[in-house]
Amino acid sequence: MRAIVVTDPAAGRAGMRLVDRPDPDVARLASLDGASYGDVVVEVHASGFTGNELEWPSTWVDRLGRDRTPSIPGHEVAGVVTSLSYGAAGLSVGQRVFGLTDWTRDGTLAEYVVVEARNLAPLPGDVGFVTGAGVAMTGLTAWQGLFEHGHLTTGQSVLVHGAAGAVGSMAAQLARECGAHVIGTGRAAHRQVALDFGAHEFVDLENEALEEAGKVDLVFDVFGGEIGNRSAGLVRTGGTLVSIAGSPEVRPAEGRTVDFVVVPDRTQLTEIARRVHQGRLRPNIGRTVNLEDAVAAFNSTEPTSGKTVVRIRG
Repeated sequence: MRAIVVTDPAAGRAGMRLVDRPDPDVARLASLDGASYGDVVVEVHASGFTGNELEWPSTWVDRLGRDRTPSIPGHEVAGVVTSLSYGAAGLSVGQRVFGLTDWTRDGTLAEYVVVEARNLAPLPGDVGFVTGAGVAMTGLTAWQGLFEHGHLTTGQSVLVHGAAGAVGSMAAQLARECGAHVIGTGRAAHRQVALDFGAHEFVDLENEALEEAGKVDLVFDVFGGEIGNRSAGLVRTGGTLVSIAGSPEVRPAEGRTVDFVVVPDRTQLTEIARRVHQGRLRPNIGRTVNLEDAVAAFNSTEPTSGKTVVRIRG
């Protein structure tokens, strides 16, 4: 199979290469001796790549700290199940699926990937594979930040940083759907995109003071740094600052902070897929490229708003 691999942490994206790798050993997967309990093989149709994943230790070493290069990056997938191992519950061969792969195993920038079945959910027939890959990580991150960690409820207010971006746009849509008042932030050029994705208001971080947003029940922070630190002062008593940009240096005076890493969840993926199927949720896909062009795309210096999705087939 063709796959993109990385071998040198120092080289970063410049070290990405498209190479031939062995297909998953289906016979071994299906044998009781060789099976990794609960795995499935997915024929990848579309894949996603997170911008900073080459900085993650898990890209380079396994759970025991052993070097695992050359490794295949990418952890967002949409495709078709081609084989099941023992204990792979809830899925069947030929089924369309989407979800996330384990951080410490080879990823999805390849024609096939081995994934734990529990990390995948069915993809409705009328939802394209590019869309499925585009909502897998972004949708789960937004869902978990808003509802699991932020405990957002109807009638509350939420400030979503980067509301025109891949994750922020999903958070804005989900927050608005649940009945929250959504204030988006970002660059001036992104105002209309953020409003189109569900923000009721927008703060232009280039020309307006963040503090003009006023007090909110929840801040969903994708930036960190100075913006994240200043956001702590916007959290009202009993509120929450949720960050996917690392642990905040400044904490709300009378609120709480949560920084988290997204985890696979079939139930949540199913809810996300249902909303996409019903037209209530859409991903912000900025660029779609083929596997042959993926290395160049990831090394491009041109700014892209939204998610980059790699089309593997079709």
